[in-house]
Amino acid sequence: MEIDTLDEQIVHALRINGRAGYREIGAVLGVSDQTVARRYRRLREKAGVRVVGLPDSHKLGHEVWTLRLHTTTDAAVPLSRALARRPDTAWVTINSGGTEISCNVRVPETADRDALLLNRLPRTKGLVSVDAYCVIHQYVGGSVGDRHDTAMTAEQIAAMTPPPHPGGRPARLGGADDSDAALFTALRSDGRMGLADLATATGWPESTVRRRLQELTASRDLFFDVEVSAELFGYRAVVQLWLSVVPARLAAVGAAMAEHEEVVFAAACTGPTNLIATVVCTDMSAFYRYVTESVGPLAGVERLESAPVVRHVKQLGTVG
Repeated sequence: MEIDTLDEQIVHALRINGRAGYREIGAVLGVSDQTVARRYRRLREKAGVRVVGLPDSHKLGHEVWTLRLHTTTDAAVPLSRALARRPDTAWVTINSGGTEISCNVRVPETADRDALLLNRLPRTKGLVSVDAYCVIHQYVGGSVGDRHDTAMTAEQIAAMTPPPHPGGRPARLGGADDSDAALFTALRSDGRMGLADLATATGWPESTVRRRLQELTASRDLFFDVEVSAELFGYRAVVQLWLSVVPARLAAVGAAMAEHEEVVFAAACTGPTNLIATVVCTDMSAFYRYVTESVGPLAGVERLESAPVVRHVKQLGTVG
């Protein structure tokens, strides 16, 4: 399947407003709503493009942890699948020739971290070691947004951005008041699910669903992202980076990497490698140039580890 400029613009538009109608997107891009609908169906069926609605974990008082698990080669697949089935994991990848798993876990701040992060790990003979890193500041990616999606112009981006919605209570997830949980669960499976189906999933009237979506989107407790196949968009090298940066330079290095067009996620974290990132490049030669020409000159970077992603077992909160 070939991806053209209009396909890229539609994906960009959906990242900004995942629930925008085909007519709204078509008006901004200068094409008919039928064309947008046809292209979206094609992208969904042939390229695995999927819109998801996700909570902003930090705003909801949840900690985000990245786990790095080293395994034997025969244990990586069953362990990664077990992790992918957990509702608290947002993504799971197999890296480095099939002997390393990385996953993202959302943990309520009041929870027993040891129990959630370690005791609930699947019992697998091939699990060699586990490193846990708490994300303490995010520079780019996820709820912060991807600054490098340039398929649309600034005017088109402004036209697609939802207007502010005054008032409304914050999202309720976990604890005694878990009233938004069913809505977020439905949006995690399909961010463009219709109001009637969302009403069935939540037990609310459609008018309540519509108002709650406006409130959560305006407050940024809810954001939308688009799951895509990087390879179909021309990126055959997806690599996770683990950097050790001197504390005095951590903020500067993180901010600099957030401006690199190859970086889709970057965050400061706890641990000896105190900055993690995910980069996408056209191939490994391009990745070499990125490391030597963009990361290498950054003052304060003392050490870098790289782990090519072999397989995405789970993306954006649901199993692929």
